[in-house]
Amino acid sequence: MARTALDLDELVEHWTLLKDEQVLVSGKRGATRLGFAVLLKFYTQYGRFPRGRAELPGEAVEFVARQVQVPASEMGFYDWTGRTVEYHRAQIREHLGFRECSVADAEKLTAYLAEHVAHKERRPEQVRVELLARCRTESIEPPTSGRCDRIVAAALRAAEESLTALISSRLTVESIERIVALVVGADQDDAGPAGGSMEGEDAPPVLAKVKEAPGNVSLETMLTEIDKLLAVRAIGLPRDLFIDVAPKVVAGWRARAAVESPSHLRTHPVALRVTLLAALLHERERQITDTLVELLISTVHRIGARAEKKVTEQLINAFKKVSGKENILFKLAEASLGAPEGTVRQVVFPAVSGGEATLRELVHEFKTRGPVYRRTVQTTLKASYTNHYRRGLIRLLDVLEFRSSNQAHRPVIEALMLVARYANAGNTTYYPLGETVPVHKAMGGDWAEVVHRTDKRGQRRVVRMVYEVVAFQALRDQLKCKEIWVVGADKWRNPDEDLPQDFEARRVENYRELRKPLDAAVFVDELREQMTAELTLLNDQMPKLSWLDIAERKSGAIRLTAAEAQPEPRNLRRIKAEVQRRWGVVPLVDMLKEAVLRTGCLDAVTSVSGGGSLSPAVLAERLLLVIYAYGTNTGIKAVASGGHGHTEDGAGGLCRQVPAPHVPVQIASATFSARSAELWGQGSTAVASDSTHVRAYDQNLFTEWHSRYGGRGVLIYWHVEKKSLAIHSQLINCTASEVAAMIEGAMRHGTTMDVEANYTDSHGQSEIGFGITRLLNFDLLPRIKRINKVKLYRPVAGEPDAYPQLTPALTRPIRWELITQQYDQMIKYATAIRTRTASTEAILRRFTRNASHPTYAAMLEVGRAQKTIFVARYLRLRDLQREIEEGLNVMESSNGANSVIAYGKGGEIASNRRDEQEMFVLCLRILQSALVYVNTLMLQDILGELEWADLLTPADRRGLTPLFWSHVRPYGEVNLDMGARLSLAAASVPGPRAQADQTVRSTVENE
Repeated sequence: MARTALDLDELVEHWTLLKDEQVLVSGKRGATRLGFAVLLKFYTQYGRFPRGRAELPGEAVEFVARQVQVPASEMGFYDWTGRTVEYHRAQIREHLGFRECSVADAEKLTAYLAEHVAHKERRPEQVRVELLARCRTESIEPPTSGRCDRIVAAALRAAEESLTALISSRLTVESIERIVALVVGADQDDAGPAGGSMEGEDAPPVLAKVKEAPGNVSLETMLTEIDKLLAVRAIGLPRDLFIDVAPKVVAGWRARAAVESPSHLRTHPVALRVTLLAALLHERERQITDTLVELLISTVHRIGARAEKKVTEQLINAFKKVSGKENILFKLAEASLGAPEGTVRQVVFPAVSGGEATLRELVHEFKTRGPVYRRTVQTTLKASYTNHYRRGLIRLLDVLEFRSSNQAHRPVIEALMLVARYANAGNTTYYPLGETVPVHKAMGGDWAEVVHRTDKRGQRRVVRMVYEVVAFQALRDQLKCKEIWVVGADKWRNPDEDLPQDFEARRVENYRELRKPLDAAVFVDELREQMTAELTLLNDQMPKLSWLDIAERKSGAIRLTAAEAQPEPRNLRRIKAEVQRRWGVVPLVDMLKEAVLRTGCLDAVTSVSGGGSLSPAVLAERLLLVIYAYGTNTGIKAVASGGHGHTEDGAGGLCRQVPAPHVPVQIASATFSARSAELWGQGSTAVASDSTHVRAYDQNLFTEWHSRYGGRGVLIYWHVEKKSLAIHSQLINCTASEVAAMIEGAMRHGTTMDVEANYTDSHGQSEIGFGITRLLNFDLLPRIKRINKVKLYRPVAGEPDAYPQLTPALTRPIRWELITQQYDQMIKYATAIRTRTASTEAILRRFTRNASHPTYAAMLEVGRAQKTIFVARYLRLRDLQREIEEGLNVMESSNGANSVIAYGKGGEIASNRRDEQEMFVLCLRILQSALVYVNTLMLQDILGELEWADLLTPADRRGLTPLFWSHVRPYGEVNLDMGARLSLAAASVPGPRAQADQTVRSTVENE
């Protein structure tokens, strides 16, 4: 398919000859006149000359041809290689004030890039973009592609030498010696184990220990991670070592140090070697600190959960519910009054069915259903803490520094300090009488009677071990909502660091980027007017809405009848059968290969270690095999046995050289570009999102039990646009916020798609979610399961008779004054999400019901207003109900495709490593994107023929999707032949209009 056609506005803006340009053209004739005019306008727009006729948009050539009054067909006779074209280029350069790039210019460009770009950006392709932009600014014609590569490489090298010298100069001699000692020795084997695990067999013990991933939640894991943290701190890195270095540069250094063997690291210059290892240690220190915080939270939860389970099981074994208590009471009273002088055994026991045994069960039931049960749980919890977990939790207080920016939580910090002071007090039951014991909220309620006890002298004392348990429980609760944070952590850092530090200086820009008014009153008025309008429309149209009934009822005021089924597509099976007839059963690896060759998505892939002797062709083949091995979940060993000439070690050593967002994003963008608007319609702006549960090994912190799916595993959260193309995927744990994952994918997908709406199931929406999406300018469109229970908020107070048709479903008015007060702060949090100073999950962690954050309350009010607007529209519009249902059906189809593609190992992720699990998710998405891309081209080849296009009914067009796999073979031996191609129409990838050097590739079929 051709590239996206230029519209009239683009043609007028970029391809109209100005008066001075018409003068230049006037002296020329025929093909020379047209060729010169096209070269001139192309150079004016891109800052360089086209490399051939294929780069020129056909509609642009026709547009210019009409202006110079020369037939567009004459362009075919223009000579691209002779002296004429060289003369034309010189004329154009002189007219526009450009010059060819000299040796001196190249040196200046290199110095500029090294100083201003390469210190912050280490990706060659992005540095190249900045090079071309600088050339345009300096009126220099961009060098050839090879020369550009050399300038970029020289700039990156110079910047790296400068940065590494700076970093090493900040370290003491002792620290440098300790870092260098990490990679001394270990010459046996440079190759890591198959599968690409981070720690090689030749790694020294300290370095191997630092790189090692944590195990599952246990005391042993906690103690191991504490030892790791102490080992890293023993190196003596300054806390501000990388303070002025871009985070992604530090992350790149860490990635290199993680995959390079010690012997390879030793080959680097000392400054580079020290910098790489320092970056690894710096990042690992933050990661290990985060791990210890998560272990603390999980351990405290486990202590309580296991205590409750243990006590419950004991009580259930002894408990039998006694029925008919009122009858028993009546019979006891009657028997006692009838024979008041008799004994209990003679009078009372015979009056009850079951006699003495029934009464004993009744007494036991009472004792086990009240405060006694809670005290038993608390006693068991204290014993579990004291006898097992206390050793690890107390050590955590020595290695982690807890702080809070809220004075209300200061008592918890002081309680931890008290616990640490008396940690080695032996078997002392109480704190000394003269000691000040901080009091916090967790000490009340059920714990009040257990924390305090009266001693032998009749004095009320604080029980030390119980107080420690309560202190750790309070710490856990406040850590989860980041009211208490940890020094040196990343995920659990000071929440003030999550906010943009330059917000005040860039206030106007931040508001403009979010398209929000600076005045809070304007924002409130707009939101209130929308609420009023939607509620008025719903109230007025209620009598005409046969599917909706709102009335007072116990089950909920709203009763919504499901929409009738849409007509079934009738011809899609014939079309799919024709696909299989023309192309046969296609191996999945061939579809991946075809997508890679057509989109060029692996062209920019380089080794993360910064070197290597593999040719680009061999590297691409091995990366294809790695993607296939991980995406199908069959593993490197199974794929290496196929017919392709690559060994297990060769492919396995490249596992971390797949750039995380780059490959699937480029395939997705190529799919959007290749789509025919006549067949698929205009570009979609809506995506559906949902999570999929995948079983995984559980000897790690990330895998968790999921109550809804009934098993241990992880969640993959997908974003799929309406035509079945996955634009984003992320790995989250089972207790993570799906609302945060929904927002993260809609904001961070990286494709050319502009997301304006997100369909989601009930788990992906909340009132906070509605509030944040309103601030971030995209619509949250969920399918709410219990919509009968939903309440609509009133836009104004004091109007109880407004909206009489909706009264049973209405509740209180929105608190607009709260939104006004916190408006600026809400914009600041939304800006943090937009600018990536913090993840959405980190922001939402503060906005929980356990937190007393004032902005949380205001965001809730915005969310309630936005949810009311959505629900009113949803109830009123049948088309919106169908649209959301269709969007979520696309998600179900996507999940079905994933189960077919990732068939290996029974669909279970057979790794405890987080990076391996993330690699599986990435490669699965790449395979699905490749499947959709190639199927799109196949369908367009078939439906481009009139006899097939005429078969499509409206129902067929509505149900047409490129996500089908009846003609695909994911199983069997993997045979990779890069020379064999599928017979498909040529499709071009998107060529940028604003970047000077990115060209439009057109892959012609190798038949």
